Amino acid sequence: MRGRRALGRRFGWLWAAYAVSAYGSGLGFGALPLIAVLVLHAGPSEVSALSAVGPAVGALLAVPLAPWMEFRRKRPVMIAMDLTRFAAMAAIPAAYAFGRLGFVQLLVASAVVAAAKIGFNAASGAYLKALVRPDDLIVANARFESTNWSSIAVGPPLGGAAIGLFGPVVTVCADALSYLLSALGIAAIRGAEEAPRPTGGRPARAASLLDGWRHIAGDPGLRALYLNNVLVAGLIMATEPLLAVLLLDRLGFPPWQYALAFAAPCLGGLVGSRLARRVLARHGRHRVLRTVGTLRAVWLIGLAFVGPGVAGLVTVMAVELAIIVNMSLYTPVLATYRLERTPAHLVARTLTAWSVGQQAAIAVLTALAGLLAAVTSPRTALTAAGLLILATPLLLPRPDQIGGPLRTDRTAPADAADRGQKDSNPEGGSTCQESTDGSTA
Repeated sequence: MRGRRALGRRFGWLWAAYAVSAYGSGLGFGALPLIAVLVLHAGPSEVSALSAVGPAVGALLAVPLAPWMEFRRKRPVMIAMDLTRFAAMAAIPAAYAFGRLGFVQLLVASAVVAAAKIGFNAASGAYLKALVRPDDLIVANARFESTNWSSIAVGPPLGGAAIGLFGPVVTVCADALSYLLSALGIAAIRGAEEAPRPTGGRPARAASLLDGWRHIAGDPGLRALYLNNVLVAGLIMATEPLLAVLLLDRLGFPPWQYALAFAAPCLGGLVGSRLARRVLARHGRHRVLRTVGTLRAVWLIGLAFVGPGVAGLVTVMAVELAIIVNMSLYTPVLATYRLERTPAHLVARTLTAWSVGQQAAIAVLTALAGLLAAVTSPRTALTAAGLLILATPLLLPRPDQIGGPLRTDRTAPADAADRGQKDSNPEGGSTCQESTDGSTA
């Protein structure tokens, strides 16, 4: 049996830091809306604002971060983003303990954490490109992806149990602590990191805020994938609050069944991410992006037919499983292609632009779906989302739009020790994980 592909000790620390924060976020999944309801007695409009406005404001705050971080060492940037998230989340239980917690603080925390997450993902993607060989990017991305899905499968159920036993802010404490541990893990990475220099020797200009979008727009393959991705992500995420209302309110599912319906299918993310490298090697990038990119979009319409009882629960789980398996296979391939097609001096700005566009699409489409559900019904809005997403494969790139790696920008491993570890096992082995939203790497 093949052994696991060795990517070096420094990648191991980066992966461990990501895993700690991912599992912490899994434990704290949905904690802020829950605190808003249980502690502050917030109404539906306030909870919706917390879920949509906070991340949207965070995306806007992240825009000026991109050129700032592009020409700085990425490890200090990642540590700063982790410490920022730690401070924002740790302030919530502190305010709760002193009876000073308010809704505005939750909204600010949501925006700050969203902005810092985008900054962290952009910096870690740029760092990853310099840390591992081009041929190993798919393996690294697949490992991040499997960690992401396993944290979603395990974290929310454990977080829900912890809230029931210890109160509403315990998972926020765990989430905050995970960011601190992540910062310590990144600080433990050894080896010098050269500070990037602005191209042409000139400092970043205000116009460089848009450089990430210019790069995406100028590359036919990236442009098509970007448009497809923001719509698919936005439409899938827009169904979550609709499905919550349908299952919990209209169909009377108990909360534990609702949690099970979303947690169990996340194990399919381990399957897809482990297959990513083998499927890519066998079928090629374009066939994977076209075929799997289409398959992740065709299942959402099934949520419109969810009924009561066991059959309805099985329907939700089957639809979610099919979507997640295809997403977890597609995302590492997309993330690797995006890094390969982006010059080193544009990686942070490109990944930031990608994340900002995705967050904005999620916020807008979630709001529109909510309005449609209010005027009609949650099932009608689910049907509309399922039908619209069926058109998104038309945006996937044609074969002539998919280019290969940029031959002038093939980054070598940063030190000889890592190179020796990689070359000692040229065959590699089981893959296992990737990035965030397609945007950690």
